[in-house]
Amino acid sequence: MAQPITILGLESSCDDTAAAVVRRGVDGRAEVLSNVVVGQNDLHKAFGGVVPEIAARAHAEKIDLCVEKALVEAGVALAEMNAIAVTAGPGLIGGVMSGVMCAKGLAAATGQPLIGVNHLAGHALTPRLTDGLSYPYLMLLVSGGHCQFLIARGPNDFSRIGGTIDDAPGEAFDKTARLLGLAQPGGPAVQTEAEQGDPKRFKFPRPMLDRAGCDMSFSGLKTAVLRARNDVMTDDTIKHQDVRDLCAGFQAAVVDVLVEKTRRALAIYLEENPTEPALAVAGGVAANTAIRAGLESVSSAFNVRFTAPPLALCTDNAAMIAYAGLELFEAGRRDGMDLSARPRWPLDTSSAPMLGSGKKGAKA
Repeated sequence: MAQPITILGLESSCDDTAAAVVRRGVDGRAEVLSNVVVGQNDLHKAFGGVVPEIAARAHAEKIDLCVEKALVEAGVALAEMNAIAVTAGPGLIGGVMSGVMCAKGLAAATGQPLIGVNHLAGHALTPRLTDGLSYPYLMLLVSGGHCQFLIARGPNDFSRIGGTIDDAPGEAFDKTARLLGLAQPGGPAVQTEAEQGDPKRFKFPRPMLDRAGCDMSFSGLKTAVLRARNDVMTDDTIKHQDVRDLCAGFQAAVVDVLVEKTRRALAIYLEENPTEPALAVAGGVAANTAIRAGLESVSSAFNVRFTAPPLALCTDNAAMIAYAGLELFEAGRRDGMDLSARPRWPLDTSSAPMLGSGKKGAKA
């Protein structure tokens, strides 16, 4: 490599507005020069979840400020970028549009290439940025909106071998937290309560473990939590220890399902005889310490390297988008000003949609 490659990344797919600068040096190593994230929790907490219209407006108000701050923190000028990478989907369409339009404006003003990035690819390629994994590796992408096993063979080459047929784990965590009167986002709140709870008190189901394959379901588990909560409530109130035990039981069930399905996915992946076998986990739910511990254990049993990004890179961020854009840029990818925002955009377009399809394309 004769010259370093520097990419500006923008992310606005849900409720985090972000901009980052990533550079690959002449030695081939990628480095995050800046990673700015502005969250929206305070804007949505009164509604018990993300309100798309509020999120879109906040993105439009903040994304240019994030870009400015990212450039300042990186100590680089906009003119020094080799390309502008932006999340072009999937996500809440208003937010995605905010990012895409900002990126188009920057590309038009500077004459730099524009690269539309699949948000899921950003998560899936993060282990390449943080741990230098070699292709192919097995990726468990587990977040608020997605849960799937992918064999990553290249920056635009992913094969899905399983995933959730309904609620993603992050969505189940959020809904469980809402049922128990906990704060949003639900993942951290449930984990905190679970640490003080008895995971064996409530007999929650482990959905789809009686079925072959790597597909998962978490909707019924959420319903089981609702019924158990109703059984222990008195006069519409619930004891704090009951909440802790419900959280512990729910989290243990999620861990058991993910561990067993990962065991099956690893067996399929290892049939390819990868030279440097590795399992990576990414996405917001990857921040859960109990899930990480379970996945690390099953990886050790298969003698497979386990990697998980730093917590700051598990949740939505622009560093992952910049890095994914960097790999696509090196592969020759360029997008025009006709780049569109996409609410749906499966990584593996050759597999049948898991959640059905509509006018705007496959959901997953």
